[in-house]
Order: sequence, then C-alpha cells, then structure tokens
Amino acid sequence: MNTRTDRRRVGHVVGLWRYPVKSMAGEELREVEVSWHGFLGDRRWALIRNDAPESGFPWLTLRQQAKLSRYVPTFVDPGRPDASRVEVETPSGRTLAITDPELGKELVPEGVRVIKQDRGIFDAFPVSLITTQTIEQLEKSVGCSLDVRRFRPNLLVESDRDEPFLEDDWVGRVLRLGDLRLRVDKRDGRCLVITLDPESNERRPEILRAVARERQGCLGVYGSTVAPGRVRVRDEVILEGPAQRD
Repeated sequence: MNTRTDRRRVGHVVGLWRYPVKSMAGEELREVEVSWHGFLGDRRWALIRNDAPESGFPWLTLRQQAKLSRYVPTFVDPGRPDASRVEVETPSGRTLAITDPELGKELVPEGVRVIKQDRGIFDAFPVSLITTQTIEQLEKSVGCSLDVRRFRPNLLVESDRDEPFLEDDWVGRVLRLGDLRLRVDKRDGRCLVITLDPESNERRPEILRAVARERQGCLGVYGSTVAPGRVRVRDEVILEGPAQRD
C-alpha cells in the first residue's frame, strides 16, 4: 500500500507581527520574509537585567516591567531589519537609540544592558501562531473583548472552520503559508503576559486562570521553519503531512 500526502487548505493569514525588541511593542506588517531564525528582525534585541547576571532567564520582560509594551521600537533601515539599528519611542514621546543608557535608566533605576543576537532571543521556538477562533472562544470564557496584541503572535490565522483550538491539531504537521513552510512543534504555554492590556497595562488575571483551567495553560502554538519564504496577509494556509494509508 502507498502512503499519499494529505494537503488541504485550513485557513488564511489575517495578521503578521514582529517584535524588534523582546517584550516591547510589536510592528504590524502586511508581508514579511521568514528565515531559519523566524521573521527577519524579530526579537533580535533584548534587555538584560543588571540584577540577574547568573539567571537562566535574565531578560527584562513584561513580566517584570509591564510598561514595556508602550515603548515602540522601529528599524532605522527597515529594508535590512536583521542588520538595522533600532530606535525606540518612549511613552513620553522621546526617541532614543536602543543602546542609549538613558533608555535603560528610564525603564529600571538600576539600569539594564542591551544585547543583540542575530538568531533571535526566543523563549521557545522562533514563530508563534494563533487562530482568531481561539481568541474568540477565550473572549466568551472571560466575558470581554481581548486585543490580539496581548498574545504577541507572529501569525494570526482565520481558520476555515468555525471552531476554536484547531491549531492544536496541527502540532507535528507542516503548514505552507505563502512561500514559507512551517513545522508546528508544540502548544504555546502561557504566562502572566496575556493578562496585560497592551495599551493601559491593566491586569486581568482571570484570563490566565481561564487558560489554565480550560486549556492546560496553553493557547496557540509554536513553530519552526522547514523552508524559508515570504508570507503575506491573505495568504492561504495549507496543511501538509502524511494522510492515512489506503
């Protein structure tokens, strides 16, 4: 008996984001090139806490400083995001280089250090994805509208089926999105970051409680590149992988 390949459309891309500086505001895109190390320019820069030189997780993130989401980084040379210098607009309207010590002092009185890694500084895998239906179901559980930015995805997909959590079924499979082929590696374990409103920084702890209670603490999925390529908003999402034997 032969094994055939199951290849079917499961949705389309409705949102793309990258985050030039880990935990700062994201940049919404219409299209993006995706390398072996995720979206070009994504999380290449991060801030390191001066009080955690021996920590296994030394980054200054939204978990320690909720106001980071109101700092807006941009690439000086947007055509070369992996190589570009980065400037940050602060909530007060000042624009500072990411390497400016004044920026660190504004964020933390003791100051922070900045680091750049060309492979990106990710908590797990380089690409994150969530469906609109999954967010809508969580909204029903907590009884309020939820800004997609609080989940900090790279890819927002609208499924062709009006069901939540379908991305869980894609774990272990390969997705084709535009020119990109992406392996879905695991479910995305969530932390208190999703409780923070990206504009007001108001905390809604019931959001994380609902995810813990109903979804074993996971929402959305992580993935890694199988074949680099360009992705655009409105691209089809094609699920690839082995089908059942005849």
